[in-house]
Amino acid sequence: MNYFSLVATHSDIDLETVARLSVGASQVASSALRDSQALSGAVALATCNRYEIYGEAASEADIESARSSIIAAISDQSGLPKSKVSQSFTTLTGQDVPRHLFSVSAGLDSAVVGEREIAGQVRRALVESQGIGTASGGLVRLFQAASRTARDVGAQTALGARGRSIVSVALDLAADLSSTRDLAEKSVVVFGTGAYAGATMALLRERGCTDISVYSPSGRAESFVATRGGTALTDETLAAALTRADVVIGCSGSERRVGAEDIRQLRDGVEHTLVIVDLALSHDFDPAVDSVENVELITLESVRLAAPEEQAESLRQAGELVSNAAHAFQEQVNSRSVDAAIVALRKHTQQVLDAEMTRVRAQHGCTAAAEEVEFALRRMVRQLLHVPTVRARQLAAEGRQEDYTAALEALYGIEPETGAGTAPAQSCPVHEVNESRADTA
Repeated sequence: MNYFSLVATHSDIDLETVARLSVGASQVASSALRDSQALSGAVALATCNRYEIYGEAASEADIESARSSIIAAISDQSGLPKSKVSQSFTTLTGQDVPRHLFSVSAGLDSAVVGEREIAGQVRRALVESQGIGTASGGLVRLFQAASRTARDVGAQTALGARGRSIVSVALDLAADLSSTRDLAEKSVVVFGTGAYAGATMALLRERGCTDISVYSPSGRAESFVATRGGTALTDETLAAALTRADVVIGCSGSERRVGAEDIRQLRDGVEHTLVIVDLALSHDFDPAVDSVENVELITLESVRLAAPEEQAESLRQAGELVSNAAHAFQEQVNSRSVDAAIVALRKHTQQVLDAEMTRVRAQHGCTAAAEEVEFALRRMVRQLLHVPTVRARQLAAEGRQEDYTAALEALYGIEPETGAGTAPAQSCPVHEVNESRADTA
């Protein structure tokens, strides 16, 4: 499996650049696959503070070409030059790919270490890619393993018990900046109807908040509140809701950004503090709203800086689980990759045996003698294949499966093919070889 990933996160570049790169993220995988024979699968993971593309190349030699096709697709969708796109991403290959994705899914690479939402976003990224047909079988296995690792970290370490998230830290900050910390007493407006909006609604309810209104620039507020509660806002009722609100939480990331002057006019004469929490990567609110009197702005960067540090032991345990899971996954990948070589060798020897038996039958017919010859040859082939098969597994475990494949090509001219199978044996129509006898020999 020739995995690679392009990674752009809050750890390496500013969030504005991440947001610009992720424009049209849902179209990138399909576009890249359509334009490149080197790419066999792609899954996009776009969250509030990261944009990552996981790809599977047709061969190791095709990784660079496959990467270039993704860079070109991102450039086309975002409008950024290819050079800028390429410089913004870190490229991971080999064992670094599962190790990174497993760490991300477990929340170890998040602005809030151990956050809960990211595991769900990883699952949804896979489901969406499967829905549009861009997830290869290898990428499905990679993402499913990442989800299992996240569950193990949540169940076996204190990170899962703490249940921290970007939303929970943001609400803690909002409570600190308000006149009172009790969210149950506050009027809240939520922008957006996506995953973060859903998590925000659930956490607000958990903290006793009942006065919640939802605005969707795309007009989905009615269906959203129908299953989650709250009041749906329209373009006509939004202004009044913002005027009386204590907390506004942006989770939509739409192209319609609320400006500082809009907030200034709406809050003119309003004395109580308005806390704006902007969790959208591309910003629902102009950062200048922070200059408006009696308005406090909380951004993703604010959340990152305010996130509590995890205990060293919890992080050590989680890191060990991730490392072990990534190592086990890579061993499985190596084992699967050498399977094709083993099948190819068996197919080659089977073809040689069949050719020899054809000559024997042509000379002796389907006689007992021919049967004995076939039995002896099959037993010899089984014995000859035993050591090469065991050695193939050993090399795969060491990550040296390419050595085995190269040896087969050099010695026998065998080039393994994915999905190759063993040709059925040709035996006498009357005197068939006793397979149980061969197995016990």
